[in-house]
Amino acid sequence: MNPTALYVACFLLAGTAGAAPACGDHGTRNSMLVSTAWLAGHLQDPNLVILSIGQKAEYDQGHIPGALYLEYADTRLAKSAANLTFELPPVADLVEVFGKLGVTNDSHIILYTSKDMVAPTTRVFLTLDALGLGSQTSILDGGFPVWQDEGRPVSREARLVIRGKLEPCPQNDVITGIDYVRANLHRPGVAIVDARDLEYYTGASHADGKRAGHIPGARGLTYSTLLDESGKFRPPDLLAAMFRDAGIQPGDRVVAYCHVGQQATVVYFVARYLGYDARLYDGSWEDWSAHTELPAETSPGKE
Repeated sequence: MNPTALYVACFLLAGTAGAAPACGDHGTRNSMLVSTAWLAGHLQDPNLVILSIGQKAEYDQGHIPGALYLEYADTRLAKSAANLTFELPPVADLVEVFGKLGVTNDSHIILYTSKDMVAPTTRVFLTLDALGLGSQTSILDGGFPVWQDEGRPVSREARLVIRGKLEPCPQNDVITGIDYVRANLHRPGVAIVDARDLEYYTGASHADGKRAGHIPGARGLTYSTLLDESGKFRPPDLLAAMFRDAGIQPGDRVVAYCHVGQQATVVYFVARYLGYDARLYDGSWEDWSAHTELPAETSPGKE
């Protein structure tokens, strides 16, 4: 979706239990991640909406008590005019997707994956962030695998859902497009970050039908290195050092991309977590590579 089309005038988020977050807040280090211990102690919170992302069969086999199944495909545009894999659907469609799962402007939304994959959760976080719900959304650190490994309760019951009334506050500082990226190559203060595996960044490998290499001047920071062996995010100090080592300076605007716009949401999430201004180039390399008039750079590179 064109980022300017995503933006509409913000609504004041209504709250019944104290002041609601300001429209457009992206969340803080304290709100963006929750531990399994925290979630276990808050399962009965009345405003909690837990969303499981993965295969429906996995959800049916067992999920966190009270969790609802989110069909991941519903959070991306089914038919993209630009023929891109991941683009945000219209705001009204997303309101329907999350509203039918009980999400309201008072909800605290918890996202987790049923397998050891984090990118789907960060992609959904970004989607909710674009709707103005980033400050109300948290990712379960380590997801369902860590929850299970710790012997925490698992359910096969799907709870009754009451449709939520959701008034969106769409943001224009989450998604960006090819024109912005092209206009900001090598510009001080804008860090374009390639989240793919190093072999794709350097050009040693390339996906079928795509050119080799990366956007000129992009820093390489493989998304998976931001997680530890258990699938949890690394400590903030280490994440900050990894950003610095990749050439991302304090105060930079981080513009992340990957193959199609999924892996890069991990970099987007961590950038926000560390306090950076961040954007996702949603078309990512799929879009840039298709524009053969645009340059591609190959290099040994370092992450």
